[in-house]
Amino acid sequence: MKRIKTAFATLLIASSFNASAADQTILNSSYDIARELFATYNPIFEKHWQEKTGQTVEIKQSHGGSSAQARSILQGLSADVVTFNQVTDVQVLHDKGKLIPADWQSKLPNASSPYYSTTAFLVRKGNPKNIQDWGDLAREGVSSVFPNPKTSGNARYTYLAALGYAQKSFGKENEAKQDDFLKKMLANVAVFDTGGRGATTSFVERQIGDVLITFESEVNNIRKQYGEDNYEVVVPKTSILAEFPVAVVERNAKRNGTTEVATEYLSYLYSEEAQRMLAGFNYRVHDEKVKAEFADRFPEVELLTVEEIAGGWENAMKTQFGNGAKLDQLQRR
Repeated sequence: MKRIKTAFATLLIASSFNASAADQTILNSSYDIARELFATYNPIFEKHWQEKTGQTVEIKQSHGGSSAQARSILQGLSADVVTFNQVTDVQVLHDKGKLIPADWQSKLPNASSPYYSTTAFLVRKGNPKNIQDWGDLAREGVSSVFPNPKTSGNARYTYLAALGYAQKSFGKENEAKQDDFLKKMLANVAVFDTGGRGATTSFVERQIGDVLITFESEVNNIRKQYGEDNYEVVVPKTSILAEFPVAVVERNAKRNGTTEVATEYLSYLYSEEAQRMLAGFNYRVHDEKVKAEFADRFPEVELLTVEEIAGGWENAMKTQFGNGAKLDQLQRR
C-alpha cells in the first residue's frame, strides 16, 4: 500500500509538472510534408511569444494529407490553427462545421496565405530519362510518383498543373488532346501514395519511379537531405501557383482559451524573421526584402492559378476530383 501511495503521489507530481510546463498549449494541424518546417518555426514563435507577453506556450503538431486533417477536425480533433496546402481544406471547416468564419481569407494578408510554392520535379542523378517538362511525363518508359489526388492537396496541385500545361499546349477547347495527355501521364504513375511524405519514401527509399512530382520547396529539401549529388531538380517553365492558406479554428480556440496566442502564431508567419525561415525551406514568400535575398534560389516560372485552369477550387473539386468526375474517367479508360 505504501508503495502504491508513493507511486500515485509521483504520478500526481509528474502530471502537475507537465500541466504547468507551459502557460498554454495549442495544436497546429498541418499538411503531410510540413513536419520539419514547423519543427523549426515553433521554437522561433515560442521565443517571440514569451518576449512579447512573458508567457510560455507549447505548440503541438498533427500532420497528414490536408484533406484527411480537415476531416479529423470535423470529427473532433481540437486543433487551434490549421496550416494547410489547399483552400478547400480550410473552407470545408466553415462549410461543414462552422468552425471558422465565412470571411477567413480576409483575416490575414495575401488571402491568408503567408507563403506559396509551385510544383516541380525531382529526378535521379544525370536525369537519365531527360525529363524537362510536363509533356515528358506522358512518354512511354517514364515512371512517375506523386500522391493520390483523392487524398492529397499536394497531388491535386500536380494534376491541375498538368492540366494547365495541356490547356496551353493544345488549346483550352481541345479537351480530347488534353484528356489523351492526362490519361497517359496518369497511366505512367508507378504508385499513388496517400500523402506527400509517403511519395517521397517511395521515390527515395524504395527507389520507385524516374521522377517525383511535389512542391518545389519539397524537392529542394529532399535533394539537400538525401544528397545533392544523387538528385536534380527540374522546375517546368509553366506550373501552378500553390498557396498555403492558414486559419484560426475559432470555435476550438475560443473553447480552449487560446484565441490570442493562436492568432499571433499565424500572424507571426508574416514577420521578416519567419519569412526568412520559410525561404530557407525553399518556399516562396511575400516579404520584398527577403524575396530579394533569396532571388537566386527561385527560377522564373509562369504560375497559372487554379482559377485560370479550373475556374477555382470549388469547381475543380466538382469537375475534376469528385466521384465520377474527370480524374475518375481518365483512370477508368
